[in-house]
Amino acid sequence: MLLLTTFSLCRNVSHMDYQSRITVEPGKRSGKPCIRGMRITVYDVLEYLASGMSEDEILRDFPDLVREDIRACLAFAADRERKLVSVPPQ
Repeated sequence: MLLLTTFSLCRNVSHMDYQSRITVEPGKRSGKPCIRGMRITVYDVLEYLASGMSEDEILRDFPDLVREDIRACLAFAADRERKLVSVPPQ
């Protein structure tokens, strides 16, 4: 099991360590980032949030998740977005 790197937010925002919550296993969900080794992916949670589901609704539908799992998904996505590189057109 591969654990992803630690993420910390700047500018007086609380530290979110997703390292212990977001895992990648090649044989599980095609190697997509999952929550605590379960078959629920970061993408799944982000898609539910984007569709308008509240954190409470997600937690009710997926009783194995806790609020910190949802926050870890958001921190993971923010970290990935921060690391994207734009290449200007030539």
